[in-house]
Amino acid sequence: MKVKRYIASTSREAMRQVKEELGDNAVILSNRKTRDGVEIMALADSEMSNLVPSQPLPASPSANAAYYEQNKELSKEIASAESYSELLALTSDQEGIRKSTNDVMTASFARDIIAEIQAMKNALEDQLNAVAWGNFIQRKPEKLKLLRTLLDSGFSPLLSRRLVEKLPPELDYELSLKQAMSALAFNLHTVASDEIIEKGGIYALIGPTGVGKTTTTAKLAARCVIRHGADRVALLTTDSYRIGGHEQLRIYGRLLGIPVRTIKDTEDLQLTLSELRNKHMVLIDTVGMSQRDQMLAEQITMLSNCGTDIKRMLILSAASNGKTLDEVISAYHKNGIYGCIITKVDEAASLGVALDAVIRRKLVLHYVANGQKVPEDIHAANPRYLLHRIFKSTPGDSAFTLQDAEFALVMATKNSTETVQTGKKSSAGFFHD
Repeated sequence: MKVKRYIASTSREAMRQVKEELGDNAVILSNRKTRDGVEIMALADSEMSNLVPSQPLPASPSANAAYYEQNKELSKEIASAESYSELLALTSDQEGIRKSTNDVMTASFARDIIAEIQAMKNALEDQLNAVAWGNFIQRKPEKLKLLRTLLDSGFSPLLSRRLVEKLPPELDYELSLKQAMSALAFNLHTVASDEIIEKGGIYALIGPTGVGKTTTTAKLAARCVIRHGADRVALLTTDSYRIGGHEQLRIYGRLLGIPVRTIKDTEDLQLTLSELRNKHMVLIDTVGMSQRDQMLAEQITMLSNCGTDIKRMLILSAASNGKTLDEVISAYHKNGIYGCIITKVDEAASLGVALDAVIRRKLVLHYVANGQKVPEDIHAANPRYLLHRIFKSTPGDSAFTLQDAEFALVMATKNSTETVQTGKKSSAGFFHD
């Protein structure tokens, strides 16, 4: 395929050169403005014809005619263009003159071939990985036992696989589990004690509907009132959508001796925060939104554009599955997340699912909450205690417990682009910053 390059001072002159050498049916591949003038890359129609397979993919005559007529008409319009801007506008209309009928058919044919090759490649990789993991299971039964423990505790195949691969092969199960717990603790970033209560500031509790934002807001407010007094704490809510949502926070506010203000928009938030600038801590209970709700962007914009540093604290439910938690973190991560709090620990089969998401997405965990009592049911996050709680009991058989033969199918997946810290070994663990 011979692609030719034409440069002229104007688009009209460049097109004239193309038509003189390649004819009226020349195919324009690209055009751009350079320091030397307008550059057009083109090739003859016959060159495109040579690319068409001997048995092209079927296309209706009407579709072919439509593409041809569109190409022909756009070529005439480009030839009469007076300026570069006109030429750019014309050539950017859909794909326009850049693709002839043969070009479209060739591209479709190539895409199908590439898709088939990729499918064959994936199938072969899955088979080879399955064989490799099958051999691994036979050769290293102790690591298989550790894999089962990690997966049954709620950790993802990705994190479990990375962790087990980094462990020294000579360790037995007990030592491997201790090393695994140390590595997980090292990678679980937490905040000591009541740091945010001591530091103060403005915090917005964000997250999906039903994860316990309002109750968690009340728990944090109560801890702050005990430490600094009710006159140093303020409560705000943006939840005017949910029936009784703001009333629930007002009840907590009355019990704590703190007034609760309802925020309507960015201007209202900005004015209110200005009035409360002398408070030690301001807590904002936001309206719960699905991670797929289009209004979520508006909420994040309101918190970001009020002219005050509002730290966003993401509330994650331990009762959610791993994929849901990943979706939630991705959706709420715009403009940054200061930290997170895991709630509903008492409702979850295992805390491992939530800790797995926190570790993989490198969030900072401040608290875990395990009930409705205010302020008793919230605790500072202690990595070793949380991991000990996860591994202290072996879960019984269930519909989600993998059999030995099934491990190859689960673990023989291609490496994910997600990264867990897997640098040099250290005394703290096998994942490293």
